[in-house]
Amino acid sequence: MISHFQWQEKKNNLLQKEWAFSFYYQGKYLTGTYLQTGKITWDNEPSSLDKEKLEASIHDLMLYHVFEDHTPPSS
Repeated sequence: MISHFQWQEKKNNLLQKEWAFSFYYQGKYLTGTYLQTGKITWDNEPSSLDKEKLEASIHDLMLYHVFEDHTPPSS
């Protein structure tokens, strides 16, 4: 299970957007970059057994936090 997930915008221009992310997984601190295309580059890559599952989770978290609008409707 992913815990303490954090993200921060690294680059935001017309050609490319990038976000840095970090989290803990099974006691290991993992970091990487999420590109606007959905591609993930890892600073310290997880084991191949967990990589696919973690990338799907990161993609879902980024969609929720960055791309979806969660502001309450105005009254």
